[in-house]
Amino acid sequence: MSRPPLIAISCGEPAGIGPELAAALQPSDFAARLVLLGDRGLLAARAGLYGAGVQLVDYAPEHSPAPGSLEVLDIPLAAPCVPGQLDTRNAGHVLALLDRAIAGCQSGEFAAMVTAPLHKGVICEAGHPGFTGHTEYLAEQTGTPQVVMMLAGRCDAVAPGYALRVALATTHLPLRAVADAITPDTLTRTLRILHADLRSKFGLAQPRILVAGLNPHAGEGGHLGREELDIMIPVLDTLRAEGMQLIGPLPADTLFNPPVLAQGDAVLAMYHDQGLPVLKHATFGQGINLTLGLPLIRTSVDHGTALDLAGTGRADGGSLAAAVQLAIELAQTR
Repeated sequence: MSRPPLIAISCGEPAGIGPELAAALQPSDFAARLVLLGDRGLLAARAGLYGAGVQLVDYAPEHSPAPGSLEVLDIPLAAPCVPGQLDTRNAGHVLALLDRAIAGCQSGEFAAMVTAPLHKGVICEAGHPGFTGHTEYLAEQTGTPQVVMMLAGRCDAVAPGYALRVALATTHLPLRAVADAITPDTLTRTLRILHADLRSKFGLAQPRILVAGLNPHAGEGGHLGREELDIMIPVLDTLRAEGMQLIGPLPADTLFNPPVLAQGDAVLAMYHDQGLPVLKHATFGQGINLTLGLPLIRTSVDHGTALDLAGTGRADGGSLAAAVQLAIELAQTR
């Protein structure tokens, strides 16, 4: 019998809800060994907020833990942590969690990594002004020239069990920079990555991708912007000639109606707040963030640090549990 995969869980911003949600995971719910990367004292202090806590044990790669226990790879905080109170001194701790998870995935120690939320602002204020998020950091640290951010969740409004998947052509950019970032080259590479991972990770032999236009009414024939005519349509036509099933560019204000969504397996939105508000409205608390195009498996939650809920035991751990389950499934298909 093969050994269960090791899944690294980066606990994220220590002042947020990540550590307590990670410590509340029930190992018996998953066919894997769950390894929490975080400060052991912090995890012990937050354990039990959601009822009877599980046993936390030190991570020992070659030895399986006792049934029902969570393994902890201790990466100490730089300063004491108070729930809900950000501290720039602990920004390096958050990045150290990510670096250890990445290294473990690259070496084969871990089969996949799952990330709890971090706080971009405090990392920038701590001396990393170019930090824009997990997605971009993972791409940089793995030497990946382009990755694609995709969120997914169940949306029964389309059909029972329908998987709503929304990928992004651009990620964490100011709105005024979005149009310049959508070029024939970047759009082509984004669609190739999305198409390839829908096939390899989700088993879709001929994935159907709904492509949102950038402008209102998908440009209204050039009267509300020319990006659709000058950039998007030529790219889509070229890729269709290669055999991709691409529908669009479609007006984003009607694309997310159930009859339209039912025609596709995934949506490619042009910018962060074009696609994700709809997905989070439909699936929040159970959604999953997945980075496509990486040489490793990374899933994440669909929410932020929720500083106002940290330490209260009132946060919803459904998204983290769903992200762990998807990471296990993807690891088993590699």
